[in-house]
Amino acid sequence: MFKQGLWYALGAYGLWGFLPIYWKLLSKLPALQILCHRMIWSLVAIVLLLSLRPAQGQKRWQWLKTALANPKVLRIYALAALLLALNWALYIWAVNANFVIETSLGYFINPLMSVFLGVVLYKERLRPGQWLAIVLATLGVIYLTFSYGRLPWIALGLASSFAIYGVLKKQAPLEAGKGLFLETATIFLPALSLILYWQFTGVGAIGRHNLGTDLLLLASGIPTSLPLLFFAAAAKRLPLSMMGIMQYIAPSIQFLLGIFVFKEYFDASRLMGFCIIWLALIVFTSENLLYRRKQAHLLAV
Repeated sequence: MFKQGLWYALGAYGLWGFLPIYWKLLSKLPALQILCHRMIWSLVAIVLLLSLRPAQGQKRWQWLKTALANPKVLRIYALAALLLALNWALYIWAVNANFVIETSLGYFINPLMSVFLGVVLYKERLRPGQWLAIVLATLGVIYLTFSYGRLPWIALGLASSFAIYGVLKKQAPLEAGKGLFLETATIFLPALSLILYWQFTGVGAIGRHNLGTDLLLLASGIPTSLPLLFFAAAAKRLPLSMMGIMQYIAPSIQFLLGIFVFKEYFDASRLMGFCIIWLALIVFTSENLLYRRKQAHLLAV
């Protein structure tokens, strides 16, 4: 069980880590067109995956009828769909505009952004170690602002949109695959309408380049849905503390891709800013592990 979970987690975070390579192969296309295709084909992939799952009798899609009858559920997933679209659009644009290193920064600071939102939205009380991690991360962002000569808005945009998305998903009643179905279904028609408009006006991506580009667009739902299913399987088999540590695999891979594969500019000054962020993550993760171990010990006594 544990070993299976480990492989599922490595599959999920590995696929997310190498995802920039996929979008780089489509860099000749506008980010908005890539996003719309990703939304459409993600829905198709999720429908196929949900249809192939074992189900009892004719109740495979009974959950959808229940969800559609609940206005609160629809509101949650509509907002989640909007945030997901913004996050995906910013990520795809940033990767193809040669900001892979900055996208990795966004996903490094995402856990700390989630903790910060917990304080702001739910009045959660932080332990001293958590406050130290947030202060260090803030100092790192300030340092990088001076290093970049601008606020690292791509990283902050990715981190904040995904953190808020996480807050919404915390309130959502459906499991990951069904939730992603509702989210992509929510913006399926707008995305399809845009794609059809572009195709009829002669600026659509399909058929304008080569067969390889067309196939990559049509398959764009796979790298979206597959790691999500791996993640869901891993979460059921691994302790939360291990999942928390392994989540840094994806941005680490992206960071290395940005430097060694895509040859993005990265000097000693920016490295210093990243080192401050990494120190914050070490403090955050270590404190969290020690706290959980202490709680487990107290429960065992």
